[in-house]
Amino acid sequence: MFVDATSNAARPTTHIKLHGPEGFEGMRKAGQLAAACLDMLVPETKIGVTTERLDTLAREFIFDHGALPACVFYKGYRHTICTSLNHVVCHGIPGPRVLRDGDTLNIDIGVILDGWHGDTSRMYAVGDTKKRDRRLMDVTYEAMMKGISVIRPGATLGDIGAAIQRHAEAERMSIVRDFCGHGVGQVFHDPPNILHYGRPGEGLKLRAGMIFTVEPMVNLGGTAVKVLNDGWTAVTKDKQTSTQYEHCVGVTEDGHEIFTISPAGLHQPHQTPG
Repeated sequence: MFVDATSNAARPTTHIKLHGPEGFEGMRKAGQLAAACLDMLVPETKIGVTTERLDTLAREFIFDHGALPACVFYKGYRHTICTSLNHVVCHGIPGPRVLRDGDTLNIDIGVILDGWHGDTSRMYAVGDTKKRDRRLMDVTYEAMMKGISVIRPGATLGDIGAAIQRHAEAERMSIVRDFCGHGVGQVFHDPPNILHYGRPGEGLKLRAGMIFTVEPMVNLGGTAVKVLNDGWTAVTKDKQTSTQYEHCVGVTEDGHEIFTISPAGLHQPHQTPG
């Protein structure tokens, strides 16, 4: 089930890769670049800006820093970022849509730096967003961090999902079950799948060297989602707001390391003024 990533890091496999110090260093650099790109977009994400403009800015930033956009041409996708507005759950496509007062926006970005993938997403509030939507952002972020807090050798995947689910549902919000986190490294999407719901003690036991994303999507309404005809954009069926946060995390000998912490401290940009 597990394999040493040293000789298999760049190949897709059904096994779970265990990374050493070189892999963790590569993920630190890639993760920080991805997070820095999201920081750069904070002042740019404002009323009147199009989502395709944000996509262009992200692409230029990545190229300027000697990296590649991970999403471009991935399974036919043609953009640098995903821009998921309001009731879009994930995989929203940048385009001519202008940001409006009160919008909520998730920007999901992947970079490839020296062969390693930095993968992260964050919420942005545009103008005067509704109080309930800001609370949804807070709960989603808190749920992600509660899931991450239990990551250590010997904990289980079920422990992560249970911590996320418990927090969101205690706030009378719902966890999206159609999408999940994933292993990551020199391959963009690798085993294992990281569910954002579950039961404590169930599922695979974590081992030092594992690297994966934790990226819960939380809805104000029900859990049901559907994918639109473009084959990418997932939306809530009840059209209520959905929000998401995502970090890349590595399991260490005594706990975990988050690779995608904001260099500017903007983990929740909707809380910053201006």
